[in-house]
Amino acid sequence: MNILVCDDDQAIVDAIGIYLENEGYTVCKASNGLEAIEVIKSQEIHLIIMDLMMPKMDGMRATMEIRKENNIPLIMLSAKSEDHDKILGLNIGADDYMTKPFNPLELIARVKSQLRRYTTFGGLDTRTNIVQTGGLIIDDESKTVTVDGEEVHLTPVQYKIVRLLTENAGRVFSIEEIYEKVWNEPSFNPENTVTVHIRKIREKIEINPKEPKYLKVVWGVGYKVEKI
Repeated sequence: MNILVCDDDQAIVDAIGIYLENEGYTVCKASNGLEAIEVIKSQEIHLIIMDLMMPKMDGMRATMEIRKENNIPLIMLSAKSEDHDKILGLNIGADDYMTKPFNPLELIARVKSQLRRYTTFGGLDTRTNIVQTGGLIIDDESKTVTVDGEEVHLTPVQYKIVRLLTENAGRVFSIEEIYEKVWNEPSFNPENTVTVHIRKIREKIEINPKEPKYLKVVWGVGYKVEKI
């Protein structure tokens, strides 16, 4: 699999590249967002590791541009540790966020986790390729989601959340349950991460996100997709 590492610090790019290559991945490199976009246009990329602060085009702008046409899993790196930076990164399309300095082995573990979700979408019940409630339809064979006949473009994590809740329409999942089933790891303060993804999903599948028809909150309990 091809992994794009984008950071203006060449030493960090080279170090991450060594760890990835030791795991058998092919590494592509870029030093800013513009270069990253060009790489994605020229070859097949299966995952992106994107630094936040870079010249010419930073990670935020690059991620927004990439998300216009591509749902490749993206892990954002940043020296900023404030919650609002993490939330912003997730909000504009990152699937995961790591603060520098980080443990390279943890980064590799997160890379493997994202690729596993991207290629298999978690191995949930696939006895049927179509899951539907009302006008919300999930085609698990093509990995597409349509609402009232219009296709909506979700990131891999957003897709998995929608599929989990829609396959179990009417059932309420706590934030912890959603995190553990979607991220496939124990939850630790998952509120911000899950809430940001839920809000972005609502913006994409609901006519009025403030009065959702499908993805609803059950206050004090969690979230559910309405069974229609």
